[in-house]
Amino acid sequence: MTATKRLQAKRITRGVLSQRAGCNIETVRYYERAGLMPDPERSEGGYRLYQEQHVRRLQFIRRCRELGFTIAEIRALLDLVDRKDYTCEEVRDISIAHVEEVRRKIEDLRRLERTMLGMIKECDGGAVPECPIIDALFDAAAVRPG
Repeated sequence: MTATKRLQAKRITRGVLSQRAGCNIETVRYYERAGLMPDPERSEGGYRLYQEQHVRRLQFIRRCRELGFTIAEIRALLDLVDRKDYTCEEVRDISIAHVEEVRRKIEDLRRLERTMLGMIKECDGGAVPECPIIDALFDAAAVRPG
């Protein structure tokens, strides 16, 4: 196999990229539009041609999303990686900030749970059309601005 054919064999289409990374093509397009995926080479016919580094990057992005990182946080991490001279401290700082946000969300969910359980506790589950849960939801909506 010639060097040119070996190089071409390493290039893959967007469909193959999405399969290898375990996501759909629209996800790849979304991350490209968001600026998380670099522009790939193009074939003579204009098709995008990806390489193994794109698969790894997409897998990295997907794993970050599974861990709840925002697009901005992922962009910050990838900017560090692309810079190639990042420190572990920089990555740690982004990760610590992310964990603090996760903790805030957990506390918000606990507050939501307590509120919902309080409303449920007021409901006896009767067969009449009056329900304290519905009343509480309507009352909360009337108090809320906007």
